[in-house]
Amino acid sequence: MIEVEQLSKSYGPREAIKNLSFQIEKGEVVGFLGPNGAGKSTTMNILSCIMPASSGTAKICGFDVFEQALEIRKLIGYLPETPPLYSDMVVYDYLSFAARLRNVPLKNTQSAVEQVIEKCSLKEARERIIGRLSKGYQQRVGIAQAMVHNPDILILDEPTIGLDPIQIIEIRKLIQELALSHTIILSSHILPEITQICKRVIIISDGQIAAVDSLDALTTRLHKGERLLLEVRQNSSEILEKLRALKKVNAVTEHQPAHFTIDCEPNADIQDKIAQLSLDNKWGIVELKPVSMTLEDIFLKLTLEENKVQQ
Repeated sequence: MIEVEQLSKSYGPREAIKNLSFQIEKGEVVGFLGPNGAGKSTTMNILSCIMPASSGTAKICGFDVFEQALEIRKLIGYLPETPPLYSDMVVYDYLSFAARLRNVPLKNTQSAVEQVIEKCSLKEARERIIGRLSKGYQQRVGIAQAMVHNPDILILDEPTIGLDPIQIIEIRKLIQELALSHTIILSSHILPEITQICKRVIIISDGQIAAVDSLDALTTRLHKGERLLLEVRQNSSEILEKLRALKKVNAVTEHQPAHFTIDCEPNADIQDKIAQLSLDNKWGIVELKPVSMTLEDIFLKLTLEENKVQQ
């Protein structure tokens, strides 16, 4: 559905993105991650036909973003980081205006607006002036304008930025519902949000792709083994030494007193040995369990390693 090949964008001597290549299939919900200035918004602006690339190709449903922008705009809905709202307009009138801009037939405009008002839970705000709405409701209006023409693809750039915790939960729930019937590209700095909503992530660092994969596959690839968490009652220097002496243990880290992270070889199966070692030495096990990398671990590892390589 979305095919990007060797996409680059330069602003004078500065390269915002460099030779990006990735694909997104129909029905996928993909998280787009990267530090500030990594090139996320630039890529989204190119895919939504707001700006041209310097080189490379990008196609959506077979249409070229450079040569067939009008066709692509019928297929996508875009919510930029700052929603494109007219603060002095009434919600219903604004959405009707957005529908006409999107070439929704006049006879279908009312039903299209009613549908997005229902989907985005805007009934209470439909006759209110946008500028007087809370930030959460304004984000809902922004999402509504992006989908008023019922696009196949939604591109959402930081949809929950600046919201309070309750508003974040509401918008996150809305995106999860939209994910059932749309292909979605979601850019967010809130990593748990990506974990809950997205099946696959594209991580970009300094304008280049650092990783494209599912969260499970990235975890497996970066761990190159298994990770255990051990908490004991006793605290002594010998615990580190004896854990590191075990076969199939690659590394042991004490991140707070009597709390250890143990990185093992794949399929090490040494939990029983650790438990026996603790029993023999009277460490007093409080907890021993396998743990997986969080998206934050993955993100930091990939982006920091990328920066080290470039330095």
